[in-house]
Formats: sequence, structure tokens, C-alpha cells
Amino acid sequence: MASGSGVKVADECKARYEEIKKDKKHRYVIFYIKDESGQIEVEVVGDRDATYDDFLKDLHKVGEDKNDDCRYGLFDVEYSHQCQGTSEATIKQKLFLMSWCPDTAKTKKRMVYASSFDALKKSLVGVHKTIQATDEAESSFDAVLEKLRSTDRN
Repeated sequence: MASGSGVKVADECKARYEEIKKDKKHRYVIFYIKDESGQIEVEVVGDRDATYDDFLKDLHKVGEDKNDDCRYGLFDVEYSHQCQGTSEATIKQKLFLMSWCPDTAKTKKRMVYASSFDALKKSLVGVHKTIQATDEAESSFDAVLEKLRSTDRN
């Protein structure tokens, strides 16, 4: 599936997504747009026991420009949720897709990633939430958890 920018999603992206969604094989996947092919490809796959900090480290450090590069990240998060009026908490599990485009990234790159995000979202059917982050505060676990909890029933 091509995006408005002409970028396509590699089959491996969908395969890794299914391995997380159905088989729980991995905790996260980092995707990038390969310049030569104009295709979204898998860059890093996080082990199932990896943490959110590991995810952020991979999301933020990749690319030649280190913190100046855009990426997409898919994460399988588990958190505790307690409904109002109950004493028991349940464990929620949600998949979210993050677009990481720091303000320090080149304008053209940010534009390509922004216009290609939709193609990736459409190819990963069943993602609970999409999040756009431009700095570390927006990509922090607390900020993400707040967005995920906003869809929980009380």
C-alpha cells in the first residue's frame, strides 16, 4: 500500500506486526523509510522481555543523525487498569504506533514521515492508538500511558 508520498510498506513490517499481535514474539518494532527504495522497512525488533526504555533508546538513537532522525515505533504495552467502584485491577494490553519526528529533524524528512504515516497505520490493522511525538516528553511512558488510558472505560 503506497502513501500520499509514494512510500510503500514492506511485507516484513506486516509480518513482524502479526508476530507481536498474535504470537507475542516481540515487545516492539522500529520502522524507518529506506531512502533508496522509498519503502518503510523494519530496522530493530525488541525481544519480548524488552522494556519501554529499551524501545525509546532504539527509537531515539537510530539513524546517522542520531537524535535528528525520524522513525516509527510499534509497542505492545501492558498496564494495570482499575474500574471505578471496584477493588480489583485488570491488566490491559494495547498496541500503539508512534511517529517519532523530533523538531531537530530536517523539514523534508519530517514531511515525508508525516505523509507516509497513514500507509503504515492502514497496513497494521488492529493498532489501538496512534501517537505523534516530537520531543522526549511526548514520547515518555507517562504521556503515552495517559493517551492509552483515555480510551479505557471507568
